Amino acid sequence: MIELISTKRCITCNICVQVCPTNVFDAVLDQPPVIARQEDCQTCFMCEAYCPADALYVAPESHTKVEVDEDELIDRGIMGEYRRTLGWGYGRKNNSELDTAHKLRQLPRPYESN
Repeated sequence: MIELISTKRCITCNICVQVCPTNVFDAVLDQPPVIARQEDCQTCFMCEAYCPADALYVAPESHTKVEVDEDELIDRGIMGEYRRTLGWGYGRKNNSELDTAHKLRQLPRPYESN
């Protein structure tokens, strides 16, 4: 679930507002966008992947609010980690083959019996 828009890193481009498929963000004039509908976040990581400033943190927990500390996330190099893993961004090696999201389809479905 989206947990943080870094006020230290955000360049107010509003790309996250544009790419979010569930309309989680609201744009704010001359300020970073706000997380307006966090409960609608589907943890798709689109906003984090497209953020050119690595200013977003999406926690892998999809239905649980997680307390985060912006400075700690920055110090640990976690901000924009998904984008970095994919190799998106100037000067990065394309690593999209390392994305393991497709493995989610291999998990057993609750309605399937073994």
